[in-house]
This record gives sequence, structure tokens and C-alpha cells, in this order.
Amino acid sequence: MNKSWALDYDTSNCNIAAALSIVGEKWTFFVLREAFNGVRRFDDMQRRTSAPRQILSNRLARLVAEGILRKVPYQEAGQRPRSEYRLTEKGIALFPVIAALLAWGDKYAAWAAGPAVELTHRDCGAPVQLELTCSAGHVLGSARDVTPVPGPGARKIA
Repeated sequence: MNKSWALDYDTSNCNIAAALSIVGEKWTFFVLREAFNGVRRFDDMQRRTSAPRQILSNRLARLVAEGILRKVPYQEAGQRPRSEYRLTEKGIALFPVIAALLAWGDKYAAWAAGPAVELTHRDCGAPVQLELTCSAGHVLGSARDVTPVPGPGARKIA
């Protein structure tokens, strides 16, 4: 039997765990979904996510504190100043994660009528496809085409 190299390494510095500690919660993903759909205002996000106001407020504050969203002030005529929430570069970098979850959901959890949202290329209108490639440009068909190896931050278990 082949023993995985991973069994000899500590997982306490796992970057998947670190990422999930920031974004790995249902309401946070709903907020990100809305931000990627162009929804920027609290009341609109609250209506579209059905998140309780306090939970939504906490998630938005956390995403701002983490540098994933930024607040941009606005003021409607006769109203008090408010803030919109816009994706930062760090937030936009989460798009492949959201797109991968959407693609997985479309394939394995879709309603009988089909997907509620389809991603298309803004310039030509063609459907967007997720594709994993190596730095040499080879398209990887599945996880079976990937070999995990210890990285520079890997720590052997004593």
C-alpha cells in the first residue's frame, strides 16, 4: 500500500483552512455572489440574500476588514449618507472560487428547469467555462491529473 506523503506533514498552516476562516460561511458566499452580480447597497443585498440585518452587517464589516470589499460613500437626495460595497482586487480574485461553486451546483445541484444564472463573456457573449491549466499551458481534465507536493511552507510532523 502506498502511503501519501501528506501524512508526514502538519496541517496547522493549511491555506485552505485560512481561506475558509475568512470566507467559508454561507452568508459570506451570498454577499460575494451579490457583489459579483453588481449588487452594492446594503438594503438590496439584504433583500436578495434574506440575511438577517445583523448577520449581513457583520459579514460586510468582516469582508471590508479583510480587504475583500471596500466602502464607497453615496448619498441620495434628501437622505443620510450611506455606503456601497465594492469588490477590491483581493475580492475579484475570489471570482474563480464563486464560478467553480456555480459550475458544480449547475452540474450536481441544479433545479430541473436548469441554472438560474449563466456566465457569459462580456465581449462576445459566449458561455464561460472553467478550465484548470498548468503553467506550461496543459489543460487538466480532473484532479487525477494533479500531483500535490510539499510546498515551501510545508512542515514535517516531528
